[in-house]
Amino acid sequence: MPNLQQVLLPEPLFTQDDILEGAAIVTTTQPNSVKQRFLFQGLLPLKRSTLVADVIAGMVLAAVGIPEVMGYTKIAGTPIATGLYTLLLPAFTFAVLGSSRHLVVAADSATAAILASNVSRLAQIGSPQYVALTGLVALVAAALLLLARLFKLGFLADFLSRTVLIGFLTGVGIQVAVGQLGTLLGVAEGGHGSIKHLLSVVQDLPNTHLPTVGISLAVLAVIILLEKLWPKFPGALLAVVGAIAASWVFHFADYGIKIVGPVPRGLPSFGLPAVSLDDVSSLLGVAVSCCIVIIAQSAATSRAFALRYNEPFNEDADLIGLAAANMAAGFSGTFIVNGSPTKTAIVDAAGGRSQIAQIVTVAIVLIVVLFLTDPISYLPTAALAAIVFLIGMKLIDLQGLRDIFKTHRDEFYLAVITAATVVFVGVREGIILAIVLSLILHVRHSYRPHSAVLVHENHFWRPLPVVPGSMSAPGVIIYRFSRDIFYANANRFSEQVRMLAETATSPVQWFILEARAITEIDYSASQTIRNVVQALASQNITFVVTGLAPEVKAQFDRDGLTKLIGPDHFYNRLGDALKTFRHLHKSASGD
Repeated sequence: MPNLQQVLLPEPLFTQDDILEGAAIVTTTQPNSVKQRFLFQGLLPLKRSTLVADVIAGMVLAAVGIPEVMGYTKIAGTPIATGLYTLLLPAFTFAVLGSSRHLVVAADSATAAILASNVSRLAQIGSPQYVALTGLVALVAAALLLLARLFKLGFLADFLSRTVLIGFLTGVGIQVAVGQLGTLLGVAEGGHGSIKHLLSVVQDLPNTHLPTVGISLAVLAVIILLEKLWPKFPGALLAVVGAIAASWVFHFADYGIKIVGPVPRGLPSFGLPAVSLDDVSSLLGVAVSCCIVIIAQSAATSRAFALRYNEPFNEDADLIGLAAANMAAGFSGTFIVNGSPTKTAIVDAAGGRSQIAQIVTVAIVLIVVLFLTDPISYLPTAALAAIVFLIGMKLIDLQGLRDIFKTHRDEFYLAVITAATVVFVGVREGIILAIVLSLILHVRHSYRPHSAVLVHENHFWRPLPVVPGSMSAPGVIIYRFSRDIFYANANRFSEQVRMLAETATSPVQWFILEARAITEIDYSASQTIRNVVQALASQNITFVVTGLAPEVKAQFDRDGLTKLIGPDHFYNRLGDALKTFRHLHKSASGD
């Protein structure tokens, strides 16, 4: 998993020229854009110019992804083989049904952490019942993703602000890293939650197993040094291969060093997980939490890569692909899958330009599960923990937090609160808080819009603060409200209008609402505007509206506001309103 910048500002690609004839299934037209859906949209057209690069990118993805997905099983609490299974049927399914030509779908640290923190309360980690429940979560999530597609809820991803996502992923990173300390040191792991786990490790420090620590440090050193010296080289793969070879040659298990142990050879078993319908209600909350992360992370990654390469982006089609991938995960004995920004970026950096790269990865993983599981059984668990520990550390986005602190101090505190909730309370609670805080931020921005009094200086309109005594010119106040008016900010609108009218330094004849930024009003706002117009009329002040959008003007008509204000007091342009005001003022004064 990457830091938040990588999660939300990855990279896009995707051209639809020269699509193979007959591949088109449906063409839908949407406002301001034309989106086309094609069978195998992420795979077609097959281009000779990029085919070799796609194959190489798939090999690179396999080299990086295989150690990572095995590591994610330590986070999810499932057998190591289940990580490999996420790169089989789920990855293949998305490559065939998804819209994005670049999004890589497999196991992911954030959804794995959400999964483990909740399912572990219902069953013993690693037990058959636990694995069955994780499969059920994938199936429930698939159903929810299909509902999101049916009701076009992909836009919900936009309601998770980057600020709280930085906090959420930072908290997940801390939890993931702390969760590996016991394995890294070779001490007993105990306690539910990050803090209890950390305390348990500290208490057991005298029993640290030095050979295990040595392996942990060696793996960490290899990965970190290769990232510094040769960033594109799959350091994790080299570390895993080296650890397996050393374990086989020197018989690590004989020295008390824990190893992975037997890994099932062959394809996963297919079928419904052995659960009851009663389990669905228990797991609905965790499935919803995972879905929110999947929609936010996958949509952001696909969109970013589509923009980079000037390609169409169909969020709804991706939801179908993600739903199908999770359905495949549930039926093939593995856990929930998600779009991975880091793996997608790795494929892109290696030259991959279509889902052919992911198909190549699937083929390589298939060879591994059929013929190479015996060597994996020699892998020290400390080596796996070291990989996961580094994944967790990369999620801790200190630079992102510093940037927020410098420019948006209040949002920084929200990010920290979110991170603390994940660490001290739980991942599911953290994602719920992330959603709530994002909505609060949205409402807060709408609740306190940047209103202004406009004055004309040097051929330009200049906004002035809305303070007592502000006027645009003798006899007129031009007031700009820069958000939709709704129940939460209607009182603020009313208070500012009344305050300006009552504290004017000279008699006010016209109060002009410059309404170009207003795109909607609700019932509460309509009643507030009615009261404001009547209050101004009692002071012999004419209420005038300029720049109102036609659809909002239609709402004014339906609410009776047009009749109350007067049809002749609506102007498309502010300049036209002021010409009328000057004409009336001259006529009244005899000038």
